[in-house]
This record gives sequence, structure tokens and C-alpha cells, in this order.
Amino acid sequence: MTRTQTGPQTVRLSRDLPGTPPAPPVRIVHLGLGNFHRAHQAWYTAHASDAADWGIAAFTGRRPDAAVRLARQDGLYTLLVRGADGDHAEVIGSLAQVHPSTDHDTYLDLLRRRETAIVTITATEAAYLRTGDGHLDVDRSDVVADLQALRTDVTAPVTTLPGRLVAGLAARRAAGAGPVTVLSCDNLAHNGAVTATVVLELAELLDSALHAWIGAEVDFADSMVDRITPATTEEVLATVTALTGTTDEAPVPTEPFSEWVVSGRFPAGRPAWESAGVTFVDDVTPYERRKLWLLNGSHSLLAYAASVRGHRTIADAVADPECRGWVEEFWDEACRHLDLPAEELTAYRAALLERYANPGVRHLLAQIAAGGSLKLPLRIVPALLAERAAGRSPVGCATAIAAWVLHLRGVGAPVDDPAADRAEHAAAQGVPDVLDLLHPGLGEDRELVELVASRLAALTPTD
Repeated sequence: MTRTQTGPQTVRLSRDLPGTPPAPPVRIVHLGLGNFHRAHQAWYTAHASDAADWGIAAFTGRRPDAAVRLARQDGLYTLLVRGADGDHAEVIGSLAQVHPSTDHDTYLDLLRRRETAIVTITATEAAYLRTGDGHLDVDRSDVVADLQALRTDVTAPVTTLPGRLVAGLAARRAAGAGPVTVLSCDNLAHNGAVTATVVLELAELLDSALHAWIGAEVDFADSMVDRITPATTEEVLATVTALTGTTDEAPVPTEPFSEWVVSGRFPAGRPAWESAGVTFVDDVTPYERRKLWLLNGSHSLLAYAASVRGHRTIADAVADPECRGWVEEFWDEACRHLDLPAEELTAYRAALLERYANPGVRHLLAQIAAGGSLKLPLRIVPALLAERAAGRSPVGCATAIAAWVLHLRGVGAPVDDPAADRAEHAAAQGVPDVLDLLHPGLGEDRELVELVASRLAALTPTD
């Protein structure tokens, strides 16, 4: 529902207010109660033609803050869609339950219910705990701790995403609740296969029978997700109050554009998401690559290169002709290796520029810059490798990597990276070490090293 100004007096958002939607029955469990989930999967579920039948029980990551705030509002929140024509506020009611991650018994109980059909995930790339070759990092202390806890008591609390998924699936198997779909909504290529790998590898270490059951009964679906969702600020809180006359502790700002492409079997059922605009396909790979390379890749490029020039937001960066030129150069390189019609790619690029320039969406470069050691191998390196294989010098890709080197050396956006020590050491050593960090052996490509070094020199501030 869309709410308008009701007067100077405000009331807390709750399901007791006239016109607010009732809580639907829980059939989806979600891990990762952040802004993106609430602007994307929860929004699509709320807009499905059968929304009244599909409620979401959402669990936070490590911090309980979002669950605490949303619990005071019965799971309701305002989605603030910020477009060129102004701000539009809509109350979303698909979150039927909200819990901190520590409510482990509740999580297990939900997975034991046959009516629970889907587990969705927005946990960021880092949460999958993979090694460089794509397998579960079984030597990590938190993975070791989860495995020991589950071996002692399969219902014991765990802390990692693979551990939580294995614990939930073990509970479902023990309850005889039948098949279920696990649907990753993170920015990972082949995110369904990634999820399956880390879950099955942990399950195999725990219980071979559980491993076999997961392989037979669990549908690991793939999806490509897209909606720019900045952080909530005090200005957003004030705007929502002014527009709606309600006090909302957990509103979410977002852009008008949204896209979701899904491939999966959904043996236990799913919402009629197609009625809300979701595209169902046999293979999401072309859409994943288009989004990861063009949107996410250019975001990373701007996060590092534009912050060097003093810009703070995507809108500021794309208004700078120099920064926009770098983006177009990178897009030209990436588009040569995307298996989609040229006219579709041209239209997508035009739409991205329009989205980036949206004055209502304040997407901070520092927010996007976090986790570059995980993001660049997915967003920049594939196009770079394809260009080198074709015998070309990828100036746009090299610009992104050179800007990341500067970032790691303390120029531009602050460093926030799970591999910060290793990445900063590589940047201090030089370009070959950074290239090897992103893709083993890449530092031996002398022509590429020289190209990145030249872009590094061109980007380095002279004052």
C-alpha cells in the first residue's frame, strides 16, 4: 500500500494501523535481513498475485539490530522508491517474522515444517567461505567450530552460512518434511552451484547419509538480482515520516528499477513471482554476466577511480566526463564477450547510465568499494582475461585494477576488505603481485603489467 501525509502527529508503523497488510503464513525462510533483501525479494513476494499465501521469516546475519527494529513494527517497513519524479513510499508486509540469527531453535523449527518451501539468501560473497578454487574452506576456524558443534549435536547453534544451511537441512531431513529449494540471491556467478558446493562439502564431512539426502531432495536454484539499494540514513528516516505520517525505524531507500532472473525446479512450490515481474529461464548465466560485468564491474571501477578524484557517490562520478569515459571503455571491452544481442546490451547500458544519474539514489562509493579482493575477480577479471585471450589490451579493465591499487595504498575510499592485509601487502609490492592476487599467474603477463602500471601512473594524484 502507498501511504500519504496524515498530519503533524506521527504513529509507529504496525499492523494495527488501518490499511496495513496482515502477516501472511510463513513459507519462505530468509538468511540475511538487510536492505537489499527488503528492496528486492521481499518486495517481489509482496507484489506477487498470491502474496497473501507467502510470508517470509527472515533472520539477520551476525548483528541483531534489523530484527530488533523490525520486530517493534510487526515486520513492516517502508520502501522509499527514489526516482527522477520524486519519492514514493510503500509499506511492505511480506515479512511475517523477523529474528536475530541467535534464534537458532526457531530457524530449525521452521525448516522442519513441510509448508516451508524455500530458503533464500542474501549474505554477500564473503559468507560462502570458499577457497580460491571454489571449495569450502575447511581450515577456517569458524567452519571447524561449526563442524565440531554439529558432530556433537546437530541442533547446536552454528555461526557460518554453510553451517546454518546444513543444520537447517539436517533438521528438515530428520522431520521428514520433504524437498525444499535453496535460492541464493547474492552477486555470485552460478550462485546456486556455489551454494550447493559449500553445503554438500560440509554435509559430507558431517554425515554421508545427510549428504546423499541433500543431493536428492534439495533444489539449489540460481538467480540474478539487480536493484540499487543504498544504506538508510537520517535523511531517509525523516523523508519517510514526512511522506507517511508514521515513524518507521527501518525504512529502505531504493531506485525504481528492479530485475530478478531465476532458474530452479521449486519442488515444494513458490510464489507466483512472475506476476510481479520475475523472469524464469533455463539458464541465468548470460544475465549474470551482463549484470556482474556491466553494472557491478562499473560500480567497482567508479568506487576506486572516482573516489581518487574526490567523488563520493555514483551520481557524482558518472557526471564527471572522465569517469564516464572510463566506464564506457570498460563496457566496450566487456560487451565483446557477453552472449546477448547487441541491441539488448546497448539498451542495458543506456538504462544503467540513467540509473546512475538518478539524483534520488545516493549510492556511496565507499560502500561499494568494500571487499574488492572478492569482487574484482568476479566483476573485472573475466572480461580482462577474455580480452587478453583475444590479443587485445583492455585499458578499461586495467583502469579498474590500477584504481584498486591506489585504494589499497590509501588513496580514495577507505579500505574495508576481509583480505585487507594480504591485498595491501600485494599493492605495496607492486602491480604483478596484485594481478597474481586477483588471478594466479596473471602477474607474469608483462604487457598487462605495463598497461596497469601506466594506468596507475595516470590516475595517481599529483598534489
